[in-house]
Amino acid sequence: MLESQLPLLIVMLVLGTAAKVATVTSGGEPGSLSRLGPAVLVPERWQAPALLVCAAGELVLAAGLLLTTHPLFRWGTVGFFALSTYVLLELRRRRPDAGCGCFGEVSAAPVGLRSIGRAVALAGMAAMSVWATVPGWQAAAAPSWWTAAGVALLAMLSPEIEELIDRVRYRAPCEQRPGPAESVTLSRLRSSGAWRAHRGALTSPEPYDTWRELCWRFFAFRNHDDDDVVFAVYLSGRRPAVRVAVVSSEDSDSLPVYTPVSA
Repeated sequence: MLESQLPLLIVMLVLGTAAKVATVTSGGEPGSLSRLGPAVLVPERWQAPALLVCAAGELVLAAGLLLTTHPLFRWGTVGFFALSTYVLLELRRRRPDAGCGCFGEVSAAPVGLRSIGRAVALAGMAAMSVWATVPGWQAAAAPSWWTAAGVALLAMLSPEIEELIDRVRYRAPCEQRPGPAESVTLSRLRSSGAWRAHRGALTSPEPYDTWRELCWRFFAFRNHDDDDVVFAVYLSGRRPAVRVAVVSSEDSDSLPVYTPVSA
């Protein structure tokens, strides 16, 4: 049982490495790295190196888990996923528009509870594997139903699967795909907690303006203090992220793209 999650940890680390390297080497859209995971927290010139350093660390941990039983790699993996959990919580608080970057640009969707839950689950799996008596390659040769349970849990907690399905269907990243109808996005907004928290302060249930930027559709309302209340709805996923910003009337001529108040 203790070694049952080692193969999953190794696969997740290797996939994370490959996806980050592919994202950096592919070039992508200008500024795309500034919306991904650890790159969000560093200056622009260090964004690509930050992702590559993260990828190198994942690869070293994966190799150590696969080939040895050394506690350095076991505890290092626990620390890596624990730190990842902290970083995701900080991203959700400070940059709610940013994706976790866990698997490169495929992880561009805003950090949600599923991504955070996956990091917690992986940290728990890593902790459970610390006392395993065999290296990862031996554990992979004799998988158990615990391994299958881990696969099911990680699949449930991985929003990237939905993004990959969308890319197969539409063959384009989110920002290049046609979004759902405006009425559909508005309906999703009105079913969100952010809307319920601010609805009572709005002067009208209908937005006075709406626009799209990349993977977000924005809806602008006014409240009883004549401030602008701007909601942003992510355009991908079955349960899209919703963010909200309140802009005072003095600053209404220069609305910020993201000034989170609640989610």
